[in-house]
Amino acid sequence: QLQLVESGGGLVQAGGSLRLSCAASGRTFSNYIMGWFRQAPVKEREFVARITWSARNTYYTDSVKGRFTISRENAKNTVYLQMNSLKPEDTAVYYCAASVVGGMSKDNYDSWGQGTQVTVSS
Repeated sequence: QLQLVESGGGLVQAGGSLRLSCAASGRTFSNYIMGWFRQAPVKEREFVARITWSARNTYYTDSVKGRFTISRENAKNTVYLQMNSLKPEDTAVYYCAASVVGGMSKDNYDSWGQGTQVTVSS
């Protein structure tokens, strides 16, 4: 498994931007599909975005398409989530995760970070 550490969360006004980072260690980072998930209070953890090992393919949940961008730098063992035009409904704890199979199900991901809080005020 990879060890994952997120950073970059915080408090931002609606319409603002944040960039989350996730630093990986422990295994060969480039072997893994990387994903971002989020969990709001009293809600299930939901898929946000994922990126293949080569960064050639990305996929987003509909609610963030056109606003969020996932990227990775394999040389730095880091995956990013650039979040623009933030909305109050984006408020959640954001987690990065690693998988060898990918997809949208959190059950496919076996390495998780501790999460970083994103709060968007109206």
